[in-house]
Amino acid sequence: MALGRVLVIGLDPAKLDGWDPEPVQAAIARGHARFGELGIEADMCLVDPADNAEAAIVEALTRKDYACVVIGGGIRKHEPLLDLFEKVVNLVRLHAPNAAIAFNNTPEDTPDAALRWLGR
Repeated sequence: MALGRVLVIGLDPAKLDGWDPEPVQAAIARGHARFGELGIEADMCLVDPADNAEAAIVEALTRKDYACVVIGGGIRKHEPLLDLFEKVVNLVRLHAPNAAIAFNNTPEDTPDAALRWLGR
């Protein structure tokens, strides 16, 4: 049974100032690899909040039909990005109205977040 395609929307760690992106990039890669191990097709949309993130998100949402969209913790948990988080939720509702919306705890548990909603 095909579970459907997943889109993961998160912050691009390479575009954020003031910290080492490599550990987060490695965790994102491990989480993305788990999608493959589970037989789930997943696309990534990693954005820079200072560089027209909304346009990149709309482009990603309209590229394919998604069963689930996972919104990453970097967007949700960082209070200065509350405005972006609200925009992401509403962009998903507008451009992928049939997709479930899920939230991860870490980049590595992103497939688990999607699995909570896929196949329902």
